[in-house]
Amino acid sequence: MLNVIILKIGGSILAKLPSTFYEMLAELKRSRQCEPIIVHGGGPEINQALARMQVESTFIDGLRVTTKEVLDVVEMVMSGSINKKIVTDLQKAGTGAIGLSGVDGSLLQSEPFDETGKMGFVGKVTDVNTSLLKHLMSYGAIPVISPIGMDASGQHYNINGDIAAAAVASAMKGRLVLISDIPGVMEKINNEAIVHKYLTQSKIEDLIVSGVIHGGMIPKVRSALQGLAEGVEESIIINGLTPIDLKKYIHGEEVGTKVIKEEVYHV
Repeated sequence: MLNVIILKIGGSILAKLPSTFYEMLAELKRSRQCEPIIVHGGGPEINQALARMQVESTFIDGLRVTTKEVLDVVEMVMSGSINKKIVTDLQKAGTGAIGLSGVDGSLLQSEPFDETGKMGFVGKVTDVNTSLLKHLMSYGAIPVISPIGMDASGQHYNINGDIAAAAVASAMKGRLVLISDIPGVMEKINNEAIVHKYLTQSKIEDLIVSGVIHGGMIPKVRSALQGLAEGVEESIIINGLTPIDLKKYIHGEEVGTKVIKEEVYHV
């Protein structure tokens, strides 16, 4: 199965995506220009649900410490309302879509992210059931994955969406596409905003230190680097608010910000 792309859509961008984004995905799937897989987040909605239920939640290094109570809410929101909204939007756009969590069919086999236990039920992916994904895609559907994993004992885990997307991209030998609400990593030079077309790890670290890369862009570039480390063919950050950028990327045109290995950049 050729040209597999794994789209990581964070919770903060989901509410902003226009219907044309899903229509573009449907067109690309129908015409077999690519085989999309979506891995989604859900941070803002999870925060709202936790607040409503008066369940406390803390973060360590950007990851949500996940108690049993937090896990129940995370799974309810991610595998329930968010997952089914994306499936609905895709089907309204005219393509088949099947929503599932990493628990279904042992899709995301997991283990604790931190052996000390301080993170609670936060997991990392140890294996991906690629046969299940390939079957769903051959059926004509776009898989929409909620990043909840499970271990051999049946324990569920909350997996960071970026980490899950990188693991799926690596297992499927696909490209990792991080959907943003801006054209890529931007910097103002001589009073002109430019988009960095290529970034390596060393350049990314420099831009983080200088403050050019900040806020929500930091986890995006770090997950892009994580994807490369996991064996992903290519990682790129593109603007989901201008869906034609996705089509341009599939056709080999220069859009967004590609995150590449140092040795590739110097060749």
